[in-house]
Amino acid sequence: MADPSSYRPKPGQIPDSPGVYKFRDEHRRVIYVGKAKSLRQRLANYFQDLANLHPRTRTMVTTAASVEWTVVSTEVEALQLEYSWIKEYDPRFNVKYRDDKSYPYLAVTMNEEFPRVQVMRGQKKKGVRYFGPYGHAWAIRDTVDLLLRVFPVRTCSAGVFKNAARTGRPCLLGYIGKCSAPCVGRVPAEEHRELAEEFCDFMAGRTGTYIRRLEKQMTDAAEEMEYERAARLRDDIEALKKAMEKNAVVLADATDADLIAVAEDELEAAVQIFHVRGGRVRGQRGWVTDKVEAVTTGDLVEHALQQLYGEEKGDSVPKEVLVPALPAPVEPVQEWLTERRGSNVSLRIPQRGDKKALMETVQRNALQSLALHKTKRASDLTTRSRALEEIAEALDLDSAPLRIECYDISHLQGDDVVASMVVFEDGLQRKSEYRRFQIKGFEGQDDVRSMHEVITRRFRRYLAEKEKTGEWADGEGALTEEDGRPKRFAYPPQLVVVDGGQPQVAAAKKALDELGIDDIAVCGLAKRLEEVWLPEEGDPVVLPRTSEGLYLLQRVRDEAHRFAITYQRTKRAKRFRSSPLDDVPGLGETRKQALIKHFGSVKKLRSATIDQICEVPGIGRKTAETIAVALAQAAPAAPAVNTATGEIMGDEEDGAPESTAGSPEEPVTAGASDERRGQET
Repeated sequence: MADPSSYRPKPGQIPDSPGVYKFRDEHRRVIYVGKAKSLRQRLANYFQDLANLHPRTRTMVTTAASVEWTVVSTEVEALQLEYSWIKEYDPRFNVKYRDDKSYPYLAVTMNEEFPRVQVMRGQKKKGVRYFGPYGHAWAIRDTVDLLLRVFPVRTCSAGVFKNAARTGRPCLLGYIGKCSAPCVGRVPAEEHRELAEEFCDFMAGRTGTYIRRLEKQMTDAAEEMEYERAARLRDDIEALKKAMEKNAVVLADATDADLIAVAEDELEAAVQIFHVRGGRVRGQRGWVTDKVEAVTTGDLVEHALQQLYGEEKGDSVPKEVLVPALPAPVEPVQEWLTERRGSNVSLRIPQRGDKKALMETVQRNALQSLALHKTKRASDLTTRSRALEEIAEALDLDSAPLRIECYDISHLQGDDVVASMVVFEDGLQRKSEYRRFQIKGFEGQDDVRSMHEVITRRFRRYLAEKEKTGEWADGEGALTEEDGRPKRFAYPPQLVVVDGGQPQVAAAKKALDELGIDDIAVCGLAKRLEEVWLPEEGDPVVLPRTSEGLYLLQRVRDEAHRFAITYQRTKRAKRFRSSPLDDVPGLGETRKQALIKHFGSVKKLRSATIDQICEVPGIGRKTAETIAVALAQAAPAAPAVNTATGEIMGDEEDGAPESTAGSPEEPVTAGASDERRGQET
């Protein structure tokens, strides 16, 4: 691991001008390429205290052994040079999108003497017109089959074409009229190329003009009593319209746009692109990437634009590109796109209307793509095994932690303090084992004390159940309830993960020590820097960015956070619904808040006169009379008021026992009275 100060440029060496820089490792391999409006300011950010750097940036600068730069005249040149170097060097620390699947294109080989229509995948070739991408190859073949009736362009391979030219006999498509048979000289090369160009024009969205021309030809043929020709033109028009119906109309007819949406988490991002030409969705594709460097959504969009249009020119770059976030600064990127197209390109965020609605659809596709990618990654047995092995190695465990429990604390400014426990077994969720806790022993924003209490309660129950039979409940003799299910806290984990840093880890470890449990490992995952903290360790364990172990720990931590915050919100909503004002007919949330803010509490409101209630904005005499009658009929106990927010607060839950069986679909509630009350019984 290199010390960045060993290769830091001397003061004054770095120019204060736009440029592109490269970090190289000790073997002179380029590991990162970046651009900057000011090289001096940007590079200075890399050579600061390592503790202040993002973990991924810290890994990059300590892996590098040298840095070099190239000065350019404008930010647009810097953008282009950055893209060229990324393509050339393929740096390991740059964002690199990879297709979440291989997308087929409809390609027309205009670089050949006799252009050919075919399905193509992979890298694009110069001189070939591409349309799509499509979701499936059969969708391309269906479209081509319809269009060949009108545009009988060659579709055969080079071998078939040469064999037909040698024998003087065309293939089957030539006999049935779906190929103009240039192989045997039925049409000259120039006429066949014109057919290919008309085919491309139609696929590019210029459909209306061509169909109107065919309709006019059909009418003229009918007037001249050439009914066979008119019938053939009619069938051609129907074939073209059927091909057009395969693409949904989503925007105005003249709209050419690409819509880009991004779904991301701390470690990965998914990008979805919809290609709209002539108001119709002509293609869709998606990418996924590991976030090797610290990037914003705008940065991800910029990298996507580079990969999408880096090799494109002319009409392949649309007039309009809609994105979820703009790169910073946006002007160089927009100017670069304009240069690629040859005319003005609008890069913006849709705010309203059909484009906003379509962007939401693209965003849903991106979220689904990211979820599918994570599901595939998590369901891979080999990957899960490697993740557990990496965790065991990083935490110095004797064996892989087959059962992992994760705990998180959630509250709202110290109120409604709750905790969650989620369980992963063999790297997969066990939602039937999830538990929820209420913390009522104290109030305030003290996550450390809350964590200590939750760990104590969970493992005290475990020890109690063990003591009943004198054996550990993790084998064939595991405790069972009357219905045959395992006891709620019968199984011990091999690893306890807490959401937090060193203080939370110390609290969890202290709770286990007080109970005399010394064979369960404890660690914490701090969300901001994704660092793994161990008890009594001054420095965290930093797992590699590409580590499957880190990915699994993050999934466990995020699931605990989701489960905790969902429970906290449910409790809060129940308390708000307990206000006597809820029974007042016609009184909405806004006026409820206005009443509580004006009087301070429901108790004071109950003692107010009708005239005093009428002083509240939005409350008329009739409504005031209704409120007074309703409060007079209600129970005398008045709910409290959150003085910080002015929100109506209901009574605390009485802590009655609740036993709800878990299911794979729904979280469960802790099934013993002490887990519901937050106090030992």
